[in-house]
Amino acid sequence: MSEKVVISDIELILSEPANVDMQWVGNEDLINELKAAWMVVDDMDLPLTPRILGKPGVGKTTLAYATGKRLRRPVYIFQATMDTRPEDLLISPVISENNKIAYIASSLVSAMIKGGVCLLDEANRMSEKSWASLAPLMDKRRYIDSIIVGLRIYAHPEFRLCVTMNSDSSTFELPEYIESRLSPRIIVEFPNRTDELAILNYNLPFGSEEILNYCVDFLQNSHKHDEYTVRDGIFIVRYYIKTRALNGKDQNKLNKKEFKNAILHILDEGAIMYCPDEYEEFLKKQKEEFISFDFFGSKDDDDD
Repeated sequence: MSEKVVISDIELILSEPANVDMQWVGNEDLINELKAAWMVVDDMDLPLTPRILGKPGVGKTTLAYATGKRLRRPVYIFQATMDTRPEDLLISPVISENNKIAYIASSLVSAMIKGGVCLLDEANRMSEKSWASLAPLMDKRRYIDSIIVGLRIYAHPEFRLCVTMNSDSSTFELPEYIESRLSPRIIVEFPNRTDELAILNYNLPFGSEEILNYCVDFLQNSHKHDEYTVRDGIFIVRYYIKTRALNGKDQNKLNKKEFKNAILHILDEGAIMYCPDEYEEFLKKQKEEFISFDFFGSKDDDDD
């Protein structure tokens, strides 16, 4: 049953915190960067609101969730979209039993009230109007105003907030007054080989060492060209193992042709070039094309 609280004679129904199996595997420095941003070192100090940046699939959400759980706080996740309205972020009125109006506190407001951690996921998909409703929360005021309910709510001292951001065509440019409030920047890069293998082992404990190592080599090659993420690798291995099992084959055995077929179903034909047995040939062709281009380019320049 949902928890309810009363603030200024108005009853709010709180959202439940997330309860998922997400553990951070890899670079512990990123955990410490986030902990430092949320730390309060003096009565006059305030926690910061960091933004976690990186390609989709590198583990930004996992980083925030795992850090919050390590701090032994309830973690709430709000998934932002282009359609997110201020009332979605704060408090939404709904028709309950007996045609009465009930007020539902968002995951963000519930975290504010309970002193939890809130992750505003893919926050730069939101419009400026939605961001404006959060401006007072991210400075010394630390409150939100719900116009629909006519209620001001102050954040619990233990409340912590962070946002994750992707870069793609469906995102908005951040208003300057919001960008100035989102500090520090925590950048999640591609993991090194050791960390990436550990991530695959954690997410795919049923995958054989041979398969996971082949996948890591594929991913590490792709990273050199700023391509693909460990999430892609997880999906590829899952699909490969499922198709092997469906066809009654040994799911622990690596068949390179079938693995490449799994890549085609998850990514695209261009990804095949990063497979360990394809990559050297790809680099050779790339080098030949570069030399040819440089030669003819120089010739054209002389003709001019």
